[in-house]
Amino acid sequence: MAQSLANILVHLIFSTKNRLPLIRPEVEHELHAYLAAVCREMDCPALDAGGTEDHVHILLSLSRTVTLSSLVEEVKKRSSKWIKTKGEAFAEFAWQAGYGAFSIGQSGVGRVKQYIAKQKEHHRKVSFQDELRAFLRRYQVEFDERYLWD
Repeated sequence: MAQSLANILVHLIFSTKNRLPLIRPEVEHELHAYLAAVCREMDCPALDAGGTEDHVHILLSLSRTVTLSSLVEEVKKRSSKWIKTKGEAFAEFAWQAGYGAFSIGQSGVGRVKQYIAKQKEHHRKVSFQDELRAFLRRYQVEFDERYLWD
């Protein structure tokens, strides 16, 4: 092949440190837009971003030249620095160390976008921990509960 072509769609999920409710309503939409902008700047366009007060979901197209771990590291680093400029209430803001990343096919994009859009409603019934465990089981990712949370 003369070209290198790829369509790698990823549903990325990560939480605030200790799942504290640090993503306050006054910054959540701007934060989600900022997360998407960082992804775009790294040639990994976000198709959607959203979440709740303690975690975020980003649906993105992973560049064939960027590793997932370097993308996540940069997104967390830059967004953490950015949110701390939003006032004293965010001075202690931090993301958890880890993340969950799940591959999806093109046919799943609409479903994942809808899932992200309904996060607040979803989390009236389901905790973030239960949500992540369900993803890990659905995608058959082995995990040790002792090391899952920080």
